Amino acid sequence: MCDKSCKSNGKQLCLDSTCCLPHQVTSENSSNNIGENSTDLESLAYHQHVKSNTTFLHAVINMIGMLIGLGQLSTPYALENGGWMSSIILIGLGIICAYTSHLLGKCLQKNPKSKDYKDIGHQAFGTKGRIIVTSFIYLEIFMALISYTISLHDNLSIVFINTNLKLKGILFHLSTSQILTTIAILIAIPTLWLRNFSSISFLSSGGIFMSLLIFVTVACTAIFGGIKANHQIPFLHLQNIPSISGLYIFSYAGHIVFPNIYTAMKDPSKFTKVSIVSFSLVTTLYISLGFMGAKLFGPQVSSQITLSMPHDQIITKFALWATILTPMTKYALEFAPIAIELEENLPSSMKSKVKMMIRGIVGSILLLVILILALSVPYFEHVLSLTGSLVGVGICVIFPCAFYTKIFWGEISRMSLILNVALIIIGGLLGVVGTISSSKLLEKSLKRAHDST
Repeated sequence: MCDKSCKSNGKQLCLDSTCCLPHQVTSENSSNNIGENSTDLESLAYHQHVKSNTTFLHAVINMIGMLIGLGQLSTPYALENGGWMSSIILIGLGIICAYTSHLLGKCLQKNPKSKDYKDIGHQAFGTKGRIIVTSFIYLEIFMALISYTISLHDNLSIVFINTNLKLKGILFHLSTSQILTTIAILIAIPTLWLRNFSSISFLSSGGIFMSLLIFVTVACTAIFGGIKANHQIPFLHLQNIPSISGLYIFSYAGHIVFPNIYTAMKDPSKFTKVSIVSFSLVTTLYISLGFMGAKLFGPQVSSQITLSMPHDQIITKFALWATILTPMTKYALEFAPIAIELEENLPSSMKSKVKMMIRGIVGSILLLVILILALSVPYFEHVLSLTGSLVGVGICVIFPCAFYTKIFWGEISRMSLILNVALIIIGGLLGVVGTISSSKLLEKSLKRAHDST
């Protein structure tokens, strides 16, 4: 059983040249491929040994697939609310995250025994480092799953806008969209019982396609949808910067899986070039989508661009269903690292079928808890921003700089030391301010909803 992990925020990567899967998992007798797309937020897989057979182009595809996810849905909303000047923050964070990706590669080069993000944390700060990193990984998984479920709920409510379902109980009252979301989650629960990673990868291998489809549908709306892109984007809303910075950070949350991309490359020395090309292309896509959505819908743009598109057009239905199907294919792989570690901690004498039942039951309970939380806190932009500020900034900015500084202490140049310390401080400030801001906005939204009932 594997003991390594990587997280992808609901985003797919493809390390094996034969298929679009997150990375190759091998054992002494078998080899399974796991595939996942993202979002936001940010999927996870385990491995023992990764075959180093990935070309430069394939590694670029892997990293782009990792980065494209839930974050792209909120880019137009963030740009509209932050002002067009906030695009400088989006570009700046892209540059910073490309740099910290480069730092992770350097850490792996320093110690070839390190294979994943947790190994680098252990290499830098020992057992405490591994525990802290693992905690952040699992927290990000949990919060990303909540964001996925909120997105599922929001888009289902539009797809079935004319459907009228109600369910009243002694302690609860479910609306149409809540009932539909519950049904969708119940449909997804059996996938948590899967142990064959090939089956899981089959469910999630369409992730990149779904993300690109959303981008294409927004472009088609601008060209053929009869909507004029004539809204004026504000210059700068300084008061909104703390909260939208979390949305921007979440869009780049893929660093946990980057070590696996590095170790799978035929020529790891090209990893920095892979990072530069990948982040450049993804940042260009985010900027294009952000300005396009903000110009099309202006102040009325939703936190998820698909919800702002004209509901009567066929192209919108493609976008909505792409957004709905993405979370449905994510749950099994997102839960995979927790499930695998759970099985590893069970007694070796326990039968395989019993272990499968335990992981299935635990996964089902966890997903139902996530469903309840998502229905109780249906504020996609605030949860996404909180995820980016609370855990994303640590994983993408603070940890890589801290790892590199600690591992290369005594070798690092003065300029590099100043740069890394500055980025740790900037990341810490963004994390603290963004977490406070998004938490307050989430609290206000919950209070407003409570007062209106």
